[in-house]
Amino acid sequence: MGWLDRVEDQVDALRRARALQEASRSAEACTVLDRVIRTTADPYTRADALVQRLSALINLGRTAEFTRAIEEASAAVRDLAEPYLHGHLNALAALAAHHQGALDRCVTHLVKAARALTAEDDPDRDTAWGWHDLAMAYSYLSFHGHALGAIERARQVGLTAGIPEETFAAPGIRLRNAVALDHHGDSDGCLRVLRDVAGDFSRFLRQGRAGNIRPSSLAAYGYAAARRAALGDRVEFGGDGDPARLLGHGADSARARDLRQLGQVCLAVADGRPIEAVARLDTTRVSNETLGAAEPPRLRSIALARAGDHAGAHRADRHAFRLAAQRSDRLRDVYIDGIAARIDHEEMRREAARYEGEALTDPLTGLPNRRRLERYIGAVVARGERVVIGVCDLDGFKAVNTRHGHHSGDLVLQRIAGVINRVMRRGDFVARYGGDEFVVVLPETGMPEAADVARRIQAAVRTEDWETLVPGTPVGVSIGFAEVSGGSGVSIREALGTAFELADREMLRAKDRSRAS
Repeated sequence: MGWLDRVEDQVDALRRARALQEASRSAEACTVLDRVIRTTADPYTRADALVQRLSALINLGRTAEFTRAIEEASAAVRDLAEPYLHGHLNALAALAAHHQGALDRCVTHLVKAARALTAEDDPDRDTAWGWHDLAMAYSYLSFHGHALGAIERARQVGLTAGIPEETFAAPGIRLRNAVALDHHGDSDGCLRVLRDVAGDFSRFLRQGRAGNIRPSSLAAYGYAAARRAALGDRVEFGGDGDPARLLGHGADSARARDLRQLGQVCLAVADGRPIEAVARLDTTRVSNETLGAAEPPRLRSIALARAGDHAGAHRADRHAFRLAAQRSDRLRDVYIDGIAARIDHEEMRREAARYEGEALTDPLTGLPNRRRLERYIGAVVARGERVVIGVCDLDGFKAVNTRHGHHSGDLVLQRIAGVINRVMRRGDFVARYGGDEFVVVLPETGMPEAADVARRIQAAVRTEDWETLVPGTPVGVSIGFAEVSGGSGVSIREALGTAFELADREMLRAKDRSRAS
């Protein structure tokens, strides 16, 4: 069952808005979505429409509206336990933060988006588009390896959902990778990547599949060809692959509009009109986020060199290199500041554990500890609320400590704590009970719902990248649930003890089944 199969109101309108955006007709999509938002009472429909609307605003480059759109979409999504929605919203929020120059927020949203989309256990075409937008955000931030990995996920999920391969060809990702190489002095590397992009497009043309390529992607193919020509590479003009023709695509996409303007500069250089190219650059205004702030001065350098002004070309090249270096410095600062904040947090947590005689937090994972867990369940049961507890025990943890040492074991426990925490529903409670055992508490929940939570936890643990952390040592989790049953003459402590015993027994049965399979 796909995401839209769970939406009950105005599904046709939501699908139409998607189709319009895929065709780079985001202004029309906004009109459709605004009408849905005004008229729906269904929280899932409203959330989907607000997330889509944010995507349309980003495509249109309406930066002034980003903040409010993110706030409205976040408020609508917050209480819905749907990984796809949270993943897609955070991917779009990362794109918006990047366009606003807020790199720290951008990185935070990237991490949240990747975790949420990975947790989606029923991926469909909408999940594929979520991965696509996450890939775009990685690419704009110059995390090119992550971008290629995310677009490959989009392509795989998309193929399963019936989306043609060429829809997620994403030439813009490799284009940004190519120009980044050129900005740092590696023009040969730039040309190699651009030729690979051209090879893909030629293949789609030969196979008659170019009609499935998105208009904004066609503009990216056009710019890749024009950029090659500006660097002196031989490019075929005329026909379906003509750069000028491809640059005319993109409809109302702000990024395609930027590519069109810069592409005309490249074509003027390639056609032996470098002075015209410089004049165009003097009047061209494009977003620094489309291809990086270094691209206009780099094109100026190429044009001036072609015109014989080598001193001017050198000055422009130095300017381009400084801008590219500044971008790297900003990314480094975001990374260092994040590490510093994490160290400060760890030190504060250690201090609190040292001086608080009755600490309620596990110092390794940051989760509530056994004492706080028992207090919490006791309070819930005392209020007469229905509650289910689950005991989660790691599979393969002894092998981790034996083969890789206790430091790696601690890292696995920290990773598991994060994995479980991120797939829980709003209002659920997670604690470390001791050793490699974790406990989840599900208020106002029955056993069928608990089984669904168990599947989500197991899927998230199964898809985590353990090979990088502890090579050759798989990590899994076995889970058992039981309902806490109070009653007259039964103390809270007795009810808890019985529930823990039952849950532990179910967990051991699950472990035995796992070994037998």
